Amino acid sequence: MPPLEKNFIITIDGPSGAGKSTVSKKIAARLNLIYIDTGAMYRCVAWAAREAGLEMSCTSEMITLLQGIEIRFQTAAGNLVFCNGKEVTDLIRSPEIDRLSSAVSGLPCVRAALLPLQRAAARNQPAIIDGRDAGTVIFPQADLKIYLDADLDTRARRRLAEQQLQAGVDLESVTAAIANRDRADSSRSQAPLRRADDAVLIDSTSQDIESVCQHIIELYEKLKK
Repeated sequence: MPPLEKNFIITIDGPSGAGKSTVSKKIAARLNLIYIDTGAMYRCVAWAAREAGLEMSCTSEMITLLQGIEIRFQTAAGNLVFCNGKEVTDLIRSPEIDRLSSAVSGLPCVRAALLPLQRAAARNQPAIIDGRDAGTVIFPQADLKIYLDADLDTRARRRLAEQQLQAGVDLESVTAAIANRDRADSSRSQAPLRRADDAVLIDSTSQDIESVCQHIIELYEKLKK
């Protein structure tokens, strides 16, 4: 597959557990483009704020933290995430950080600080961006927008598989956490989770990852004709 044209942007939005990150990583590898995980950026803020003992609100301390935060992705070595020089790939995927990242993602100061970083990452190169407002706020003029969804039970089972080595995690607690995250993300005043008017809806409930990836690649190929 030849590389995408310069600045060609694909966005994949959707709720927790729909498979956004897995699909985005695979497509990035196949189409030779950079992968930007906006959700990981909010998780990094939540992790850094918790490490600093900060409240999840726009305090002066939070603003200072945001002014100095460094977030870096290293795709060549397994899609690693670094925050302030520390590799936090697994640390930011805990149930606690999932809950805290939902809180910080609704803060105006956090969104204002991360938006230019998210846009800058794809300024001079083709990219695929996943999140909850990638196609509605971050890149509203994206070339291809996907809204990836699945039913709650399927999403909970997928998230449980990711967190199965963590103590105190079971299907009931994961299902409740995702349902709460859905409500918080959809009802927040700052960039709520919603499907963009021009986004293609893909329901991954009964589809495997390969089928979803192939569907998106076919959509890309149609745009290229």
